[in-house]
Amino acid sequence: MSTSAKREVTFTFNGETFKGVEGQSIAAALMATGVRELRKTRFDEEPRLIFCGIGICFDCVVVVNGVANQRACLVEIAEGAKIESQK
Repeated sequence: MSTSAKREVTFTFNGETFKGVEGQSIAAALMATGVRELRKTRFDEEPRLIFCGIGICFDCVVVVNGVANQRACLVEIAEGAKIESQK
């Protein structure tokens, strides 16, 4: 049995370029590079990252390629994806 290496994926988050591994969620890829804030809360501007990690809480919502309300803990990174914090 051969093990195939995972492909490296390049994407942007808020205009900055990052690399991750194919199959990682957006949240996992960003956390692995030291990012600790995906968005801020509406009223108090509190930083939010990931809370539940299974898509229930919606704390990690981001905009992916112009589509809002994407849960970073569930959506896999893709080559060339443009990811932005959601307001």
